[in-house]
Amino acid sequence: MSFFAELKRRNVIRVGIAYIVVAWVVAQVAEFAFENFGAPDWVLKSVVVMLILGLPLALIFAWAFELTPEGIKLEKEVDREQSITAQTGRKLDRTIIIVLLIALGWFAWDKFGSAPDPAPATAAIEAPIEVPTEPEPARADKSVAVLPFVAMSSGPDDGYFADGLTEEILNSLAQLPELLVTARTSAFSFKGQDLPVQEIATMLGVQHVVEGSVRRSGERLRVTAQLIRAEDGFHLWSENYDSTSADMIDVQENIAEKIATALDVVLDEESREAMRQAGLRDPEAFVLYQKGLDYFERAHGDMNQLEGLRLANGYFEQVMDLVPEYWEVYANHSDLYAHLLNDYVTNQLREPVSDETVADAYQSMLADYEAASRHAPTARLRYMAELDHAFLSGNWRGIAGRLEKALSEPGCRDGNWTATVANVLGYSADYYELADKVLTCDPLRSLSWFNAARSKLWAGDAQGALEIAREGSEVAPGNWLTMTHLQTLIANNLHDEAHEVIVDRIQHEGFANVFHVMVAAHRGDPDRLASYLEAADIENPRGGFFVIPVSAWIGRRDIANATAAEIDEHYFGGNVLWQLVQWCQCGAPWDLEVTPNFAAKVKQANLTWPPVTPLIYPLKDW
Repeated sequence: MSFFAELKRRNVIRVGIAYIVVAWVVAQVAEFAFENFGAPDWVLKSVVVMLILGLPLALIFAWAFELTPEGIKLEKEVDREQSITAQTGRKLDRTIIIVLLIALGWFAWDKFGSAPDPAPATAAIEAPIEVPTEPEPARADKSVAVLPFVAMSSGPDDGYFADGLTEEILNSLAQLPELLVTARTSAFSFKGQDLPVQEIATMLGVQHVVEGSVRRSGERLRVTAQLIRAEDGFHLWSENYDSTSADMIDVQENIAEKIATALDVVLDEESREAMRQAGLRDPEAFVLYQKGLDYFERAHGDMNQLEGLRLANGYFEQVMDLVPEYWEVYANHSDLYAHLLNDYVTNQLREPVSDETVADAYQSMLADYEAASRHAPTARLRYMAELDHAFLSGNWRGIAGRLEKALSEPGCRDGNWTATVANVLGYSADYYELADKVLTCDPLRSLSWFNAARSKLWAGDAQGALEIAREGSEVAPGNWLTMTHLQTLIANNLHDEAHEVIVDRIQHEGFANVFHVMVAAHRGDPDRLASYLEAADIENPRGGFFVIPVSAWIGRRDIANATAAEIDEHYFGGNVLWQLVQWCQCGAPWDLEVTPNFAAKVKQANLTWPPVTPLIYPLKDW
């Protein structure tokens, strides 16, 4: 008898086929379960490795042993005339058929019972072997703000160089769990201002301030730095450094370590290494990064958004070439693509863009988040980047588990999409705990107040949300915060005050009309509503992002459904619809059945529908 025939007789081939099919089903079920429970990546990988290692063992067992009526025996001990391998083979055939049917059913449910893949798959996110934990914000008695160092020379890049040096020192100090370090946005808001140290410290909620200056002449540098106790203006430490650009890394490390020592922070080798690895550690790269951040911030202010973000990305890409492991540059680089996709799907683009360009933007956005996750220096930042990637890729299975992992890690850094995911999923109260910590570290950033107030409103605390929005609007005004301020006002039935806020703070006529509609619709005032609706022009096919929220507020179910159905056809449509649920804050802005792709994703994410309804609009009757 040939070797192949002997394999068939001993059912080795059947056992191998049965094992492979069963192992595949086990792996699929394990992946589904682990994603929903938020298990670490290594758990699933361990299961897969064990299944692979089990195959040769199963084949060896099938060759060496045989099942008999008396039990399992060595094959050589079984009389061929009494062997029941043929019967066992038929049982294995039936087992294979049954398991194949189960596998086919699982495959059909996974592919057709859930949302289709939005675009060609990108590379899987590789998990680092070990990621350190980001510390909780420290107590205020060991708190410090690093103010932008003053450029004392007037070279074309001297200002950016000084900002880059400042941020490198700030990033190093932020690695120390004993210190509360004010984030860049708030610290840099005092750039160019000549205010008393005590006043700055009070506004930032810190007890110490670092000031400094940089003078450049060719390759020569003179850096001055001092640590000041805000209470009495006493200089706890100061030093001058004469150096060159090539020695700049040593200078910034020395400054950070001297500040930490002056604040009675005990530095061991582990903390020193964390400080060394923070930031870009490349003078050319941090100048380029500051130039990119300049355009990035202007793009979210008074500059054409897409144009500003394209200019910013030109610098960010140079940083990626110089320091490819710097995680933060990828998160900022992705913003252009997210805005382009949102504008394209909601018909807001005023320039012709090809489908190929949009598809490239989608893939570039996901690639950025894969890189951010791969290079994230702490567990918190890694989980935040993975959550953003899952949300934007449309892979919403297990997204609640991913969110829980991100929120469970200590620290005061936020992800770009954490709030959006948390509020719609029903985790607003949990997210507010994070938002409150972010406010401690970044009190002059408008988005910090915006996220805190909005999560309070979603959590059902309208009065608390209003208090946050009012305070934030005084210290860190911004367009998004203004909208949430308006929503907190109408949630407390303060419609007249909301009208005054629109008149005083909304300069853009189109946005002003949208917000007037929101207030009038919640008020149930048909006369005011009619006058603003004509200007809002929601039936215009290029009406923009707020067509669905406005339609829901005024009870135009037909327009909301038609617009949602159109958006749902695009592979990024699910993400846009999720965002619209949050901006509407009105429960279900449209009927779920008109958006089958989004409905499949809702099921995949275990998202309760309709979602929470923070605001009730009288004309919305569904």
